[in-house]
Amino acid sequence: MEIVTGALPTVITKLGELLAGEYNLQKGVKGEIRFLQSELESMRGALEKVSNSPVDELDIQDKIWARDLRELSYDTEDSIDMFMVRVNGNEPAAAQPHGISKFIDRSVGLFRKAKIHHKIASEIKDIKSRVEEVAKRHDRYMINNGVVKPVRIDPRLFARYENVTNLVGIHEARDDVVKILMDGDEVSTQQDCFVSQTPDMEKLFQDLFSQVTDRNSNVRTNAIDKLRKFLQTKRYFIVVDDIWDISVWKIIRCALVENNRECKIITTTRILNVAEQIGGSYKLKSLSLECSRILFYRRICGNDHKNMLDEQLFKLSDRILKKCAGVPLAIIAMASLLASKGRNKMEWYEVYNSIGAGIEHSLDVDNMRKILLLSYYYLPSYLKVCFLYLSVFPEDYRIEKDRLIWMWIAEGFIKCEKQGESSFKLGEIYFNELINKSMIQPVYDWRCNATITSCRVHDMILDLIYSISNEENFVTVLNDVCHTSPSKRVRRLSLQSNKVDHDTVNLQQVRSVVAFPSATNLSPTFQSFRVLRVLDLESSDISQGGSLKYLGNLFHLRFLGLILPYKSELPEEIGNLRFLQTLSIIMWNRGLCSLPTTIVQLRNLMCLRIARYEIVPNMIGSLTSLEELSTFYIRRSTDIEELGHLVQLRDVWIELLDVDCQEKYLVECLNKLQKIQVLYIISRYFGRVSLDAWVGTPDLRKLDLRGCWFTVLPTWMNPSFLMDLYFLRIDVEEFRQEYLESLGMLPALGYLRLNVKGRNNLGTSARYTIGACSFPCLVECK
Repeated sequence: MEIVTGALPTVITKLGELLAGEYNLQKGVKGEIRFLQSELESMRGALEKVSNSPVDELDIQDKIWARDLRELSYDTEDSIDMFMVRVNGNEPAAAQPHGISKFIDRSVGLFRKAKIHHKIASEIKDIKSRVEEVAKRHDRYMINNGVVKPVRIDPRLFARYENVTNLVGIHEARDDVVKILMDGDEVSTQQDCFVSQTPDMEKLFQDLFSQVTDRNSNVRTNAIDKLRKFLQTKRYFIVVDDIWDISVWKIIRCALVENNRECKIITTTRILNVAEQIGGSYKLKSLSLECSRILFYRRICGNDHKNMLDEQLFKLSDRILKKCAGVPLAIIAMASLLASKGRNKMEWYEVYNSIGAGIEHSLDVDNMRKILLLSYYYLPSYLKVCFLYLSVFPEDYRIEKDRLIWMWIAEGFIKCEKQGESSFKLGEIYFNELINKSMIQPVYDWRCNATITSCRVHDMILDLIYSISNEENFVTVLNDVCHTSPSKRVRRLSLQSNKVDHDTVNLQQVRSVVAFPSATNLSPTFQSFRVLRVLDLESSDISQGGSLKYLGNLFHLRFLGLILPYKSELPEEIGNLRFLQTLSIIMWNRGLCSLPTTIVQLRNLMCLRIARYEIVPNMIGSLTSLEELSTFYIRRSTDIEELGHLVQLRDVWIELLDVDCQEKYLVECLNKLQKIQVLYIISRYFGRVSLDAWVGTPDLRKLDLRGCWFTVLPTWMNPSFLMDLYFLRIDVEEFRQEYLESLGMLPALGYLRLNVKGRNNLGTSARYTIGACSFPCLVECK
């Protein structure tokens, strides 16, 4: 699926399902569906060219034509989905009637189904008419042929970028700033303060107060006075990062008292005018040609680049670097783009000629945007839509990788072509490709630097995403800075403010709603969402305002994230959501809760994240599509038996409570789960829980066992079996030198926590030898 094509690829597939399925379509409807399939397939080919073309190279009529077809594809998919839901009986049924009531109900049901079939026939005819109208418009206006070929991902990109964190060309600027700062005596307290384009001033002062006082604080009133009082007698060094508006700086400056104690304040901004108003501005210089070469070649070839490029490519590289004008972000973007092209001189020249003219003399945002847009247009079509979906998140937001991938899946952006292929695994590949292309910034696990758990989007990239997303009517962002005109047909809605009148937005066509903490004054009317696929209120407490029972009416929902207020529980109507793939609930309730029994009807559920639900209904093992499950509380042996049916699990967090014969059943269960990558088990049972009979799984990445013991180190904990294990926390009763050597050869191990039961079980000696080549990736060991 691509941005310009909207839902077109999915629509073509679903039209095929209508033809193949036993839907008893009216006479003549199948012929019209076949016409639509053929016509839309041809249009898709033309639109793929449009999606790969820079906006400034497209004729205005091409843009209008593409927009009309995109909106038509969304409406078509909505009509088909609603028909399938109704005709398959996925809407909630009333109580079963008897006698004459049963006869009347059956008659009404037949009439109702006939009405549904008549409605879809009428809608198909209307869609056909609209498609023909759009097709005539296509014939009148030619599509430009100046398109760019999509980028092919080089699987060696990650290895080429292993030195990405090394700074290049910073030494001169560093020395200059240090010299300025050291003009007086050295200062004591050093703190950082990050602002942003739309800062939350209350939180900013809370964070600053906590940092300078070195203690947690919920100070909400008179924060400026309290900061001034604390700093009055202190020597401090504070960095205020990313100021966009001089008025924001003036407010912050009120708290940073001048006390004649050689205090130092550094501010950073991208706006020269703001820097000059603050005073004493230092403008970072562009990278020299030599430093630009180092950064450029490192991205493409690694450190050893002298023998990798011939003379012609070296000269062309300098010409490309000249256009980048020493801007690191531009250099990184261009190098990432060229890395996937190997040593093809023609493609390098094509890239060079595509860069906008005038960039040699200008560093303004427009020129930078041309470079970034070039990288965007070179993205494969399957990555473009995933990339632009990041526009639902606010500035500086830390985006959890797993959450993002499940949202992509719910939106239908990830399509598996092979039978049995994991959508989530494919989503991980997409995520890593965006990182390798420097489109998003990785955030690493604080315990293991080799593990990426989240990402952030650079502000300049986010500006680019917002611009494209707004133009394509892909995501409507409502915040204090900008928002799309509500006159448009809103398809995806990102709520980032409580100061915008959200009542003006038509919710009938909304496919996604994502709300964030700043959107606090909203009360969702769930019955307004007719075609909603994604509802993520997990970052906001606005779910308190609406009746949860209406969730059962969101028949098309694929992703549901909620915060449940105190003493609230999921309604039984949750079982109506037969298409639901991800269910993530944050509980504010303290105490035991029971999952509704209807949850076992969610046979398409792949991710179930619920805390504080300690009572699990029977038949939870019927959710055989589950890949992620947390937290699963086990009270009975039957719970373990149910868990053993979930053979697709990759990620599972288990808490063992008071269970009889848990060792036998637990080991049998674990041996059935051969796709496990992340396993967390904590035993709250006071007896001994042995896992000696567990045979392990080769895909393990993280293993965290607490209260579960191995008598000796399992033989399967060796480098030939566990190639990807990066986190290991286990308890053993006995430890030997050979165990240490075996663990030391695990190639990806970054965190090791090893508990030995008793000092008398440390083998023949309490001293051990660690070889020079052992633990190549280890960051932390206990």
